[in-house]
Amino acid sequence: MTNRNELKLAYFAAVLNAVIVGFSFLFTKMALEHARPMDTLMYRFAVSFAVISIPVMFGRVKLNYRGKPLFKALLLATMYPLGFFTFQTFGLQSASSSEGGILYAFTPVLTMLLAYVFLKEVTTRLQMLSIFLSVFGVVFIFAMKGSGIAVSNMTGLILLFLSCLAFAGYSVLARSLLKTFSPAEISYMTLGIGFVTFLVISLTDHATAGTLDTLFEPLASSSFIVSILYLSVLSSLLTALMSNYALSKIEASNMSVFSNLSTVVSIAAGAMFLQEEVTVYAVIGSLLIIMGVIGTSRFKRTVPAPRTFHPDRQKFYEDKKIV
Repeated sequence: MTNRNELKLAYFAAVLNAVIVGFSFLFTKMALEHARPMDTLMYRFAVSFAVISIPVMFGRVKLNYRGKPLFKALLLATMYPLGFFTFQTFGLQSASSSEGGILYAFTPVLTMLLAYVFLKEVTTRLQMLSIFLSVFGVVFIFAMKGSGIAVSNMTGLILLFLSCLAFAGYSVLARSLLKTFSPAEISYMTLGIGFVTFLVISLTDHATAGTLDTLFEPLASSSFIVSILYLSVLSSLLTALMSNYALSKIEASNMSVFSNLSTVVSIAAGAMFLQEEVTVYAVIGSLLIIMGVIGTSRFKRTVPAPRTFHPDRQKFYEDKKIV
Protein backbone atom coordinates (compact mmCIF):
# COMPACT_ATOMS: atom_id res chain seq x y z
CA MET A 1 0.00 0.00 0.00
CA THR A 2 1.25 3.47 -0.90
CA ASN A 3 2.24 5.55 2.13
CA ARG A 4 1.57 9.28 2.48
CA ASN A 5 5.10 10.39 1.49
CA GLU A 6 5.05 8.27 -1.67
CA LEU A 7 1.63 9.68 -2.53
CA LYS A 8 2.86 13.26 -2.10
CA LEU A 9 5.87 12.50 -4.30
CA ALA A 10 3.59 10.95 -6.94
CA TYR A 11 1.38 14.05 -7.06
CA PHE A 12 4.46 16.28 -7.20
CA ALA A 13 5.76 14.21 -10.13
CA ALA A 14 2.38 14.54 -11.89
CA VAL A 15 2.36 18.34 -11.49
CA LEU A 16 6.01 18.73 -12.56
CA ASN A 17 5.31 16.46 -15.52
CA ALA A 18 2.47 18.77 -16.63
CA VAL A 19 4.68 21.86 -16.21
CA ILE A 20 7.45 20.38 -18.38
CA VAL A 21 4.98 19.29 -21.07
CA GLY A 22 3.39 22.75 -20.99
CA PHE A 23 6.71 24.38 -21.86
CA SER A 24 7.46 21.73 -24.49
CA PHE A 25 5.09 23.39 -26.97
CA LEU A 26 7.44 26.38 -27.13
CA PHE A 27 10.51 24.24 -27.76
CA THR A 28 8.67 22.06 -30.29
CA LYS A 29 7.80 25.17 -32.33
CA MET A 30 11.45 26.26 -32.16
CA ALA A 31 12.71 22.84 -33.28
CA LEU A 32 10.25 22.58 -36.18
CA GLU A 33 11.65 25.81 -37.62
CA HIS A 34 14.85 23.89 -38.43
CA ALA A 35 13.77 20.26 -38.97
CA ARG A 36 10.89 18.17 -40.24
CA PRO A 37 8.54 16.50 -37.71
CA MET A 38 9.99 12.98 -38.07
CA ASP A 39 13.56 14.27 -37.90
CA THR A 40 12.68 16.18 -34.73
CA LEU A 41 11.20 13.04 -33.18
CA MET A 42 14.27 11.03 -34.21
CA TYR A 43 16.67 13.50 -32.56
CA ARG A 44 14.40 13.81 -29.55
CA PHE A 45 14.33 10.09 -28.80
CA ALA A 46 17.95 9.53 -29.84
CA VAL A 47 19.21 11.92 -27.17
CA SER A 48 16.76 10.73 -24.49
CA PHE A 49 17.67 7.08 -25.09
CA ALA A 50 21.39 7.91 -25.08
CA VAL A 51 21.08 9.77 -21.77
CA ILE A 52 19.16 6.99 -20.00
CA SER A 53 21.62 4.41 -21.41
CA ILE A 54 24.57 6.03 -19.58
CA PRO A 55 23.53 5.07 -16.01
CA VAL A 56 22.41 1.67 -17.32
CA MET A 57 25.86 0.96 -18.81
CA PHE A 58 27.61 2.00 -15.59
CA GLY A 59 25.27 -0.12 -13.48
CA ARG A 60 23.67 2.82 -11.69
CA VAL A 61 20.25 1.78 -13.02
CA LYS A 62 19.43 -1.92 -12.83
CA LEU A 63 17.20 -3.48 -15.49
CA ASN A 64 15.77 -6.97 -15.34
CA TYR A 65 13.32 -8.14 -18.01
CA ARG A 66 13.71 -11.87 -17.37
CA GLY A 67 10.41 -13.67 -16.84
CA LYS A 68 8.37 -10.49 -17.33
CA PRO A 69 5.56 -9.96 -19.90
CA LEU A 70 7.67 -8.36 -22.65
CA PHE A 71 4.87 -8.62 -25.21
CA LYS A 72 2.68 -6.34 -23.11
CA ALA A 73 5.59 -3.92 -22.72
CA LEU A 74 6.04 -3.87 -26.51
CA LEU A 75 2.30 -3.24 -26.86
CA LEU A 76 2.73 -0.36 -24.44
CA ALA A 77 5.41 1.19 -26.65
CA THR A 78 3.13 0.98 -29.69
CA MET A 79 0.66 3.18 -27.82
CA TYR A 80 3.23 5.68 -26.57
CA PRO A 81 5.43 7.01 -28.02
CA LEU A 82 4.75 5.35 -31.41
CA GLY A 83 0.96 5.56 -31.68
CA PHE A 84 0.56 8.87 -29.90
CA PHE A 85 3.18 10.83 -31.86
CA THR A 86 2.42 9.20 -35.23
CA PHE A 87 -1.32 9.85 -35.04
CA GLN A 88 -0.69 13.35 -33.70
CA THR A 89 1.85 14.27 -36.38
CA PHE A 90 -0.29 13.14 -39.31
CA GLY A 91 -3.49 14.39 -37.66
CA LEU A 92 -2.11 17.91 -37.36
CA GLN A 93 -1.41 17.91 -41.10
CA SER A 94 -5.18 17.91 -41.72
CA ALA A 95 -6.44 19.58 -38.54
CA SER A 96 -5.37 22.67 -36.60
CA SER A 97 -3.40 22.73 -33.36
CA SER A 98 -6.47 24.26 -31.66
CA GLU A 99 -8.56 21.26 -32.66
CA GLY A 100 -5.80 19.04 -31.33
CA GLY A 101 -5.85 20.92 -28.03
CA ILE A 102 -9.60 20.53 -27.67
CA LEU A 103 -9.53 16.79 -28.41
CA TYR A 104 -6.50 16.23 -26.18
CA ALA A 105 -8.48 17.69 -23.28
CA PHE A 106 -10.81 14.68 -23.45
CA THR A 107 -7.96 12.24 -22.76
CA PRO A 108 -8.78 12.08 -19.00
CA VAL A 109 -12.35 11.05 -19.87
CA LEU A 110 -11.11 8.26 -22.16
CA THR A 111 -8.62 7.19 -19.48
CA MET A 112 -11.37 7.10 -16.85
CA LEU A 113 -13.51 4.84 -19.07
CA LEU A 114 -10.64 2.50 -19.99
CA ALA A 115 -9.46 2.33 -16.37
CA TYR A 116 -12.97 1.34 -15.27
CA VAL A 117 -13.21 -1.40 -17.92
CA PHE A 118 -9.72 -2.90 -17.66
CA LEU A 119 -8.49 -1.97 -14.16
CA LYS A 120 -11.84 -1.84 -12.36
CA GLU A 121 -10.90 1.61 -11.04
CA VAL A 122 -13.94 3.18 -9.42
CA THR A 123 -14.34 6.93 -9.87
CA THR A 124 -16.57 8.81 -7.44
CA ARG A 125 -19.25 11.20 -8.68
CA LEU A 126 -17.33 14.19 -7.39
CA GLN A 127 -14.22 12.96 -9.19
CA MET A 128 -16.21 12.61 -12.41
CA LEU A 129 -17.52 16.15 -12.02
CA SER A 130 -13.99 17.38 -11.34
CA ILE A 131 -12.62 15.65 -14.46
CA PHE A 132 -15.37 17.15 -16.63
CA LEU A 133 -14.76 20.55 -15.01
CA SER A 134 -11.11 20.34 -16.02
CA VAL A 135 -12.05 19.28 -19.56
CA PHE A 136 -14.58 22.12 -19.79
CA GLY A 137 -11.88 24.57 -18.72
CA VAL A 138 -9.68 23.58 -21.68
CA VAL A 139 -12.57 23.60 -24.16
CA PHE A 140 -13.72 26.98 -22.80
CA ILE A 141 -10.30 28.53 -23.46
CA PHE A 142 -10.14 27.29 -27.05
CA ALA A 143 -13.81 28.10 -27.73
CA MET A 144 -13.42 31.69 -26.50
CA LYS A 145 -10.39 32.04 -28.76
CA GLY A 146 -12.75 31.39 -31.65
CA SER A 147 -11.31 27.94 -32.20
CA GLY A 148 -13.72 25.16 -32.95
CA ILE A 149 -13.85 21.75 -34.56
CA ALA A 150 -14.43 21.76 -38.31
CA VAL A 151 -16.17 18.67 -39.66
CA SER A 152 -14.35 19.19 -42.97
CA ASN A 153 -11.14 18.12 -41.19
CA MET A 154 -12.63 14.73 -40.36
CA THR A 155 -9.53 12.69 -41.29
CA GLY A 156 -7.31 14.83 -39.09
CA LEU A 157 -9.85 14.77 -36.25
CA ILE A 158 -10.04 10.97 -36.34
CA LEU A 159 -6.25 10.70 -36.22
CA LEU A 160 -6.07 13.18 -33.32
CA PHE A 161 -8.76 11.23 -31.48
CA LEU A 162 -6.74 8.04 -32.01
CA SER A 163 -3.67 9.79 -30.57
CA CYS A 164 -5.69 10.63 -27.43
CA LEU A 165 -6.98 7.06 -27.26
CA ALA A 166 -3.41 5.75 -27.60
CA PHE A 167 -2.25 7.92 -24.70
CA ALA A 168 -5.22 6.86 -22.57
CA GLY A 169 -4.46 3.21 -23.37
CA TYR A 170 -0.83 3.78 -22.42
CA SER A 171 -1.82 5.20 -19.01
CA VAL A 172 -4.08 2.24 -18.27
CA LEU A 173 -1.69 -0.47 -19.48
CA ALA A 174 1.31 1.18 -17.78
CA ARG A 175 -0.63 1.27 -14.50
CA SER A 176 -1.05 -2.50 -14.81
CA LEU A 177 2.51 -3.29 -15.95
CA LEU A 178 4.13 -1.17 -13.24
CA LYS A 179 3.16 -3.89 -10.78
CA THR A 180 5.75 -6.07 -12.56
CA PHE A 181 8.19 -3.63 -14.17
CA SER A 182 10.02 -0.75 -12.51
CA PRO A 183 9.48 2.80 -13.88
CA ALA A 184 13.06 2.74 -15.23
CA GLU A 185 12.48 -0.55 -17.08
CA ILE A 186 9.31 0.74 -18.74
CA SER A 187 10.92 4.08 -19.62
CA TYR A 188 14.08 2.47 -21.06
CA MET A 189 12.12 0.11 -23.29
CA THR A 190 9.64 2.70 -24.61
CA LEU A 191 12.34 5.30 -25.28
CA GLY A 192 14.52 2.72 -27.03
CA ILE A 193 11.71 1.51 -29.25
CA GLY A 194 10.76 5.10 -30.02
CA PHE A 195 14.33 5.94 -31.03
CA VAL A 196 14.75 2.92 -33.33
CA THR A 197 11.35 3.39 -34.98
CA PHE A 198 11.67 7.12 -35.65
CA LEU A 199 15.28 6.64 -36.84
CA VAL A 200 14.13 4.09 -39.43
CA ILE A 201 11.26 6.33 -40.56
CA SER A 202 13.49 9.40 -40.81
CA LEU A 203 16.26 7.59 -42.75
CA THR A 204 13.69 6.01 -45.08
CA ASP A 205 12.07 9.37 -45.82
CA HIS A 206 15.43 11.00 -46.57
CA ALA A 207 16.65 8.05 -48.66
CA THR A 208 13.44 8.11 -50.72
CA ALA A 209 13.68 11.86 -51.26
CA GLY A 210 17.44 11.73 -51.85
CA THR A 211 18.11 14.20 -49.02
CA LEU A 212 20.28 12.15 -46.66
CA ASP A 213 22.93 14.87 -46.84
CA THR A 214 20.53 17.30 -45.11
CA LEU A 215 19.84 15.07 -42.10
CA PHE A 216 22.44 16.78 -39.91
CA GLU A 217 21.83 20.34 -41.09
CA PRO A 218 19.58 21.26 -38.10
CA LEU A 219 22.53 20.64 -35.75
CA ALA A 220 24.14 23.82 -37.07
CA SER A 221 21.48 25.81 -35.22
CA SER A 222 22.04 26.50 -31.51
CA SER A 223 18.31 27.08 -30.95
CA PHE A 224 17.56 23.63 -32.43
CA ILE A 225 20.12 22.01 -30.12
CA VAL A 226 18.67 23.76 -27.06
CA SER A 227 15.16 22.74 -28.12
CA ILE A 228 16.14 19.10 -28.62
CA LEU A 229 17.93 18.98 -25.27
CA TYR A 230 14.78 20.24 -23.54
CA LEU A 231 12.46 17.94 -25.50
CA SER A 232 14.67 14.86 -25.05
CA VAL A 233 16.07 15.12 -21.53
CA LEU A 234 13.19 16.90 -19.80
CA SER A 235 10.09 16.41 -21.96
CA SER A 236 10.78 12.78 -22.92
CA LEU A 237 13.13 11.11 -20.44
CA LEU A 238 12.24 12.90 -17.20
CA THR A 239 8.52 13.00 -17.94
CA ALA A 240 8.56 9.28 -18.80
CA LEU A 241 10.20 8.45 -15.46
CA MET A 242 7.90 10.78 -13.50
CA SER A 243 4.67 9.70 -15.17
CA ASN A 244 5.54 6.02 -14.77
CA TYR A 245 6.39 6.59 -11.11
CA ALA A 246 3.14 8.49 -10.55
CA LEU A 247 1.15 5.76 -12.31
CA SER A 248 2.70 3.18 -9.99
CA LYS A 249 1.28 5.06 -6.98
CA ILE A 250 -2.02 6.68 -8.08
CA GLU A 251 -4.94 5.65 -10.28
CA ALA A 252 -4.68 6.12 -14.06
CA SER A 253 -7.88 8.21 -14.15
CA ASN A 254 -6.49 10.44 -11.39
CA MET A 255 -3.11 10.84 -13.08
CA SER A 256 -4.48 11.66 -16.53
CA VAL A 257 -6.38 14.78 -15.42
CA PHE A 258 -3.06 16.43 -14.55
CA SER A 259 -2.30 16.57 -18.29
CA ASN A 260 -4.79 19.44 -18.62
CA LEU A 261 -2.52 21.55 -16.42
CA SER A 262 -0.22 21.72 -19.45
CA THR A 263 -2.72 24.11 -21.03
CA VAL A 264 -2.37 26.47 -18.06
CA VAL A 265 1.43 26.28 -18.24
CA SER A 266 1.49 26.86 -22.01
CA ILE A 267 -0.61 30.02 -21.54
CA ALA A 268 1.79 31.27 -18.86
CA ALA A 269 4.80 30.37 -21.03
CA GLY A 270 3.34 32.24 -23.98
CA ALA A 271 2.80 35.32 -21.84
CA MET A 272 6.30 35.23 -20.34
CA PHE A 273 8.40 34.41 -23.40
CA LEU A 274 6.28 35.34 -26.43
CA GLN A 275 4.51 38.38 -24.91
CA GLU A 276 1.15 36.81 -25.74
CA GLU A 277 -1.89 38.49 -24.20
CA VAL A 278 -3.49 36.72 -21.23
CA THR A 279 -7.24 37.25 -21.60
CA VAL A 280 -9.96 37.06 -18.95
CA TYR A 281 -11.36 33.86 -20.46
CA ALA A 282 -7.88 32.27 -20.30
CA VAL A 283 -7.72 33.05 -16.57
CA ILE A 284 -11.25 31.69 -15.99
CA GLY A 285 -10.51 28.53 -17.99
CA SER A 286 -7.22 28.03 -16.14
CA LEU A 287 -8.99 28.32 -12.77
CA LEU A 288 -11.55 25.72 -13.89
CA ILE A 289 -8.73 23.37 -14.91
CA ILE A 290 -6.93 23.80 -11.59
CA MET A 291 -10.17 23.31 -9.61
CA GLY A 292 -10.86 20.15 -11.60
CA VAL A 293 -7.39 18.73 -10.93
CA ILE A 294 -7.63 19.49 -7.21
CA GLY A 295 -11.12 18.00 -7.03
CA THR A 296 -10.06 14.81 -8.79
CA SER A 297 -7.28 14.32 -6.23
CA ARG A 298 -9.34 15.24 -3.14
CA PHE A 299 -12.59 13.43 -3.86
CA LYS A 300 -11.12 10.00 -4.51
CA ARG A 301 -12.74 6.89 -3.07
CA THR A 302 -11.61 6.15 0.48
CA VAL A 303 -10.55 2.61 1.19
CA PRO A 304 -11.32 1.36 4.69
CA ALA A 305 -8.29 0.46 6.76
CA PRO A 306 -7.75 -3.28 7.21
CA ARG A 307 -8.67 -4.75 10.60
CA THR A 308 -5.77 -5.48 12.89
CA PHE A 309 -5.59 -9.02 14.28
CA HIS A 310 -5.05 -9.20 18.04
CA PRO A 311 -4.00 -12.72 19.19
CA ASP A 312 -4.76 -11.99 22.85
CA ARG A 313 -8.27 -10.81 22.07
CA GLN A 314 -8.87 -13.87 19.88
CA LYS A 315 -7.68 -16.15 22.71
CA PHE A 316 -10.05 -14.39 25.12
CA TYR A 317 -13.05 -15.15 22.90
CA GLU A 318 -11.94 -18.74 22.42
CA ASP A 319 -11.75 -19.21 26.22
CA LYS A 320 -15.26 -17.77 26.62
CA LYS A 321 -16.68 -19.87 23.79
CA ILE A 322 -19.51 -22.17 24.93
CA VAL A 323 -19.10 -25.71 23.68
